[in-house]
Formats: sequence, structure tokens, C-alpha cells
Amino acid sequence: MSIPFIDLKAQYRALQPQIQARINTVLEHGQYIMGPEVRELEARLEDFTGAKHCITVASGTEALLISLMALGIGPGDEIITTPFTFVATAEVIVLLGAKPVFVDIEPDTCNIDASLIEAAITPRTKAIMPVSLYGQPADMDEINAIAARHGNVPVIEDAAQSFGAEYKGRKSCNLSTIGCTSFFPSKPLGCYGDGGAVFTNDDSIAQACREIRVHGQSKRYVHTRIGVGGRMDTLQCAVVLAKLDRFDWEIAQRLEIGARYNRMLDELGFPRVVQRSDRTSVFGQYTVLCDDREAVQAALQKAGIPTAVHYPVPLNEQPAYKHLCCADCTPLAKEAAKRVMSLPMSADLASEDQKSICSALPAGDR
Repeated sequence: MSIPFIDLKAQYRALQPQIQARINTVLEHGQYIMGPEVRELEARLEDFTGAKHCITVASGTEALLISLMALGIGPGDEIITTPFTFVATAEVIVLLGAKPVFVDIEPDTCNIDASLIEAAITPRTKAIMPVSLYGQPADMDEINAIAARHGNVPVIEDAAQSFGAEYKGRKSCNLSTIGCTSFFPSKPLGCYGDGGAVFTNDDSIAQACREIRVHGQSKRYVHTRIGVGGRMDTLQCAVVLAKLDRFDWEIAQRLEIGARYNRMLDELGFPRVVQRSDRTSVFGQYTVLCDDREAVQAALQKAGIPTAVHYPVPLNEQPAYKHLCCADCTPLAKEAAKRVMSLPMSADLASEDQKSICSALPAGDR
């Protein structure tokens, strides 16, 4: 038995005619940069999230970078965020000369602990950047309330893993000042390369993001601000447009599969990341907690079941970032990094395969 960690081939087989038709249309019109599919996708994503503006960009990383640039973030500024995330979250902050201020996580969800954010705010705080980890939004109402109490500090949701998720009935990417997502192939809504998007209801931020993604141009050869080459290719927009046609079905499948994992693991007594009742996770990853992770991974590997670790080292222990914050300042992130392990997860994961996965988990780690 061999179960794929993410079954992108099954997804492609289900959507092959639509994807090929979309790609062929782009090949016929030849507008590979900023073609009509770019604005079509942005309009559909605005409708999906309820956000006023969607700006497609070259990647999830570019979405974060462009958002910070639109806010004017620079040297001496501080951005409050989590150390338990992919490096891009902190990387873009440092690239602009600003400083990431790491706040510890909740032990059950592994998301940033909103109750610790206020104590980290200083006069240099220019934004708060929570991550919707594993497909589940952080406590955005509490984070927004803290930001409001401190002069309406902008809140940027790093929703690279959570597109399609909801928080108290509102869509991820439309929960704060700015939402950023990724269309990396393994994400809940992925393209066939790199891609991402910025969402906001603020007209001035949207305009800044649109200009920054095309080298700071307000119109051709008129550069009103510093920018980057941050456009999402037309072909990648075409792929996402085709995938959007069955995305509601995929979300429903992810919720069903995630709930089934929850039931089976709870029956086994196997610890897992908790999904809060006030938010809907799209299970960008399905993550469990292991006391002896190497032994669990070895047992699953022997059964032909792949696993992954997101993330084995907190950012404040990484060589490039450890000077910014001591590891002991975020003990729960340090502990989670030793225990988290993700199981196979995709909308096409069969229930029988799920049963096989859970049956292969070693009893000693329960």
C-alpha cells in the first residue's frame, strides 16, 4: 500500500478537461502577463471571500511582502507574529529592515496566543501578523480588538494555509485589515506553480498593492512608489479558475475527512491539534501530536504512509533569526516543534485509506 501525502494527480484527473480548456484559451490569446484571466480570477475571489479588493501576486511570500510595503513598513518598525510558522512570515519582515517580535502559541491549536499579544506592543509596533496555521484561523476578533485599542494597528492575516476556512461565519482573508494567501500546489486552492493573493477592504491599500506588484507603476512607465515584479502569471490564474469550479466540493470533502480523522483519533486516544468550534478549518494539513515522533513516522513509513513535519524548528531558533528572540521566550512553540506531525490529507483521500492510516499508528504513542 502506498498513500500519497497530497493527491494532486486525482484532483487533476477530475478536472483535466476544464484545466486544459482554460490553459488552451491562454495559449490562444497569448497574454501571458496580466491577461484577462487575472482580473477574472480576482473578481471571483472577491465574491468568494466578500473582500472588496483582491490583488493576485506571484506567491504567498510576495503577498506578505507587498502588504507590508503597502503599509510603509521599514527599518526600526516591529511586527508581532508567531515563531511557529513557515519562514516566509518572518522573512518578509526582515527583508524590509523591520523586526519580527515573536509571541508564543496556544498549546492546542498551535496558533498565536492572542492573550499574549498586547504585552508585546510597543511604540514601534506597526502591524500584527497572525498565521492561520494548518488551515484554521487564529482568534481574529480578539487580535483585531487589541489592534483597535492601540491606535488601529493594521492586522495582516497570513492565510497561506487557510483559504476557504471560516471564522465565526466570515471567510479567511476577509477577517482583518489585509489577508494574504498562497496558491502553492499543495495548498487547499493551488495552482501549478507559484501564486498568491492579497485581500483588503481598504481602497488606498489596494491601490498601493496593485502598483507595488508592477514595479510601483501607477501607469506604464510612471513609477509612483518602490515596487517589485510580483505579478501572478495568466496561466496560473487560469489553473486556479478551473479549480474554483469544484472548490466548494473540495472544502466539504476536507471538512468531512477532517471530522472523520478527529473521530478515529479520539477513539484511539491519539493527541491532535484541536479545531475550535467558532472556526472552520480547511485542514491545510492534518496534524497530530507525538511523544516519540521518530518512532511514529517509522511505523507509518513501514506501512507505506508518508508524513511531514510542519514545523520542526521555531523561527526564533533558526540561525538567521535566533538573535531576535530567545527560544525560552516561546516555550510552547519549542515544545510543539518536537511533537507535531502531519498525516496525508487532501479532498480525494479515501475513507478506507484513512482507516489504514489510523490503524498503522503505534499504540505506544497514544
